[in-house]
Amino acid sequence: MTHILLYLLLGLTAGVVSGLIGIGGGVVIVPILIFGFGLSQHEAQGTTLAMLVPPVGLLAAWTYYKQGSVNFQIAALLCAGFFLGGLLGAKLATGLSNVLLEKVFGVVMLAIALKMIFAR
Repeated sequence: MTHILLYLLLGLTAGVVSGLIGIGGGVVIVPILIFGFGLSQHEAQGTTLAMLVPPVGLLAAWTYYKQGSVNFQIAALLCAGFFLGGLLGAKLATGLSNVLLEKVFGVVMLAIALKMIFAR
């Protein structure tokens, strides 16, 4: 029962952060599943992707839409690309070792962080 409640710190926290600053929940959830719950990189990524199957962002997107902050043409194109890209990325990721996949994930997060910190 304790794990159920913890899985619920984590989903709520990731949802709040995602809605607040527009980052994907995976940036929050994947590291916590690995370091906090002991999942492998593959398990954490697969679990987070499975979490995205229901419309997790529907209410957050609706809130932005009501404020006039959603461009549906761009969103549709991003969705199509994300759909195909997710398939290709998953095929690539499942072929990598867990250690290499952790490194790839870390480098991408670091690059994003450095860009955000040092961009003018």
